[in-house]
Amino acid sequence: MNSRAGRDVGGQRRRFSRGWRRALAAAVVLVVAFGLVTARLFVWPAQGMPARVSAVAVLAGPGDRLAVALRLVQEHRAPLLVVSQGWEGYGGPCPPAPPGVKVICFDPDPGNTRGEAEFIGRLAQRYHWTSVALVTTRAQDTRARILMGRCFGGSLYVITASLPWDSWPYQIAYGWGALLKALVLYRSCLAGHQVAPLFRTVMTGTAAALCAVSWAEVAWRG
Repeated sequence: MNSRAGRDVGGQRRRFSRGWRRALAAAVVLVVAFGLVTARLFVWPAQGMPARVSAVAVLAGPGDRLAVALRLVQEHRAPLLVVSQGWEGYGGPCPPAPPGVKVICFDPDPGNTRGEAEFIGRLAQRYHWTSVALVTTRAQDTRARILMGRCFGGSLYVITASLPWDSWPYQIAYGWGALLKALVLYRSCLAGHQVAPLFRTVMTGTAAALCAVSWAEVAWRG
């Protein structure tokens, strides 16, 4: 009797130990999947632009964005510079126009990336732009592409300004929340050609995370 009881206790301990190891492995998979999606969307998004575009547009926010945009137009990459002075704008007056460049400054309404995208989209329609280079930061890159892509049907490119390292945790956390709003709530602008690839990127990462969650549940129950 005592021998059988001992075997039962030993079996329960082994099953409990296996369950915890599986749960730990599932947690590691979740963390890695979340980290990879975060890195792709907010840390190392695709960047670059052609030699010349119709306009360079600076979105409001942290980082030395205006200096990056001025360098681009001074290199004759675009004949027009659009500067958002919305929430967390660069904090100064509308910059003087470099030689051969027209400058348009504006306060978006609403004062966020969605308002900026809608205003820039109206400018693009008025001036018949075929391409726009957005100047932002890596943490805002994906969200800006999605929102701008709904308001502008031409070619869209992103150039990023640097961020202080101590601001990255907040920017990534804020970026996740704002990206979910952009995907779920902010859908009032025109459908653009850039939305589908971005949806594939975001949804692929989400699917990977959901698969990891399902695997974790199976491991925990197993």
